[in-house]
Amino acid sequence: MPGTTEGLTDDTVDLHFIGNATVLLRYGPLTLLTDPNFLHRGQYAHLGYGLLTRRLTEPAVQPWDLPRLDGIVLSHLHGDHWDRRARRHLDHAVPVISTPHAARRLRVLHGFERTAGLRTWRGLTLRQGRAQATITALPGRHAGQAVLRGLLPPVMGSMIEFGPVGGPPRLRLYVSGDTLPYDGLDEISRRFPAADLAVLHLGGTRLPGGFVVTMDGAQGAELARRLDPRAVLPVHYGDYTVMRSPLSAFLAEAGRLGLGDRVVHCPHGSRARLSAEHGAAPVVI
Repeated sequence: MPGTTEGLTDDTVDLHFIGNATVLLRYGPLTLLTDPNFLHRGQYAHLGYGLLTRRLTEPAVQPWDLPRLDGIVLSHLHGDHWDRRARRHLDHAVPVISTPHAARRLRVLHGFERTAGLRTWRGLTLRQGRAQATITALPGRHAGQAVLRGLLPPVMGSMIEFGPVGGPPRLRLYVSGDTLPYDGLDEISRRFPAADLAVLHLGGTRLPGGFVVTMDGAQGAELARRLDPRAVLPVHYGDYTVMRSPLSAFLAEAGRLGLGDRVVHCPHGSRARLSAEHGAAPVVI
């Protein structure tokens, strides 16, 4: 029957934190991947304009270890979010949902023809069996300085709403993308009820000249306070040499703001399960 969870094994999202901002998401028969980054420890990611950063961690899996994918959600086109291993080894027939900037390049230069470029607040729905996921592009800003924003690729956050085909959303996951906090993010909570889980890109990425282009621990905790999700999963920390803000900084500030009990302690390579049951905390498995 349309609009029911019949045919789904249970009303949960299983998460596998592969590393950096790469997370595998499963809801019933539907599987998504965020920001695919499979470089090995010691390899270099290209950030543009000759800038390189060395990977410090090993990804938990490689592209050929993944299950069949129904879609890839890509926040932006940077070498630590879409690398040469992803470009070569991921199935080119899998839909990729990203910014219009990234979508053009993925289609024309990389041969991923089923790429959709979403403008802010526009959405796209993927279905598999009786499960569906609606991905809505949300605001994001990779840098605070206007001149620097012109040099960095546009970035989007995402609201991923999982539920049965034809039915209301059962679970909402906010993926921040490589954004810094700014007033435009407040519109997210006005348009969407509080997310069940906020996946926050942290790390305090610092470019030459001292420019910070991803949230440090204090900024990430403040965004969590403003958006008020049920739970928070920190990612995108400690993976590359340009990341200067450790996870401990986020945990300390989240605790100070009274958010410590919302943090999902899911280290690199680990798995967690998020239930649609009201008040149920995510479980690391």
